Amino acid sequence: MRRYLRFVPPALLLAVVLELAVFVGVGRMIGFGSAVLLVFAASLLGLVLLRREGMRAWRGFRSSVEARQPPGRQVTDGLVGLLGALLLATPGLLSGVVGLLLLVPPVRRLARAGVQRAAERRVSSMVAGDLFGPRTVRVRRGASRPEPTVDGQVVDAGPPQVADGGRAIEGEIVEPRRP
Repeated sequence: MRRYLRFVPPALLLAVVLELAVFVGVGRMIGFGSAVLLVFAASLLGLVLLRREGMRAWRGFRSSVEARQPPGRQVTDGLVGLLGALLLATPGLLSGVVGLLLLVPPVRRLARAGVQRAAERRVSSMVAGDLFGPRTVRVRRGASRPEPTVDGQVVDAGPPQVADGGRAIEGEIVEPRRP
């Protein structure tokens, strides 16, 4: 994570330059006053949606905790909604469009899936299971099994042993607790 922090200042500078370029372009097309009103209206809408998305995220989290279900889906959905509303509230046309897109249900589902995958990569599988519930895992047979050798000669070890006739086994992967 720290290695990416060095890219934050140039990325923010690029975002500001892009916002200004889009504002100037829109201002030339529809007029400067209309562009300012559009930015103001988008920011006002973002502030209203920020409160709504925050309350929605909190209610979803509480309901999943009260139902004793993993809260991860509601939390990630709430984070994506809050990010969309925050981007919409930020003065700027480009950030407003990105924020508005994050509030559209199909895009929101894609973003939520991306946030969930990123969170699952950064935490242990036990914590991910507590947050997002049990996951379906597909096990595939492959030729990745090392060949047994004796003095450099490959030895026939027979057919690979497959549990339960080669069918997929449904279950949950649990890491052992580390001392």
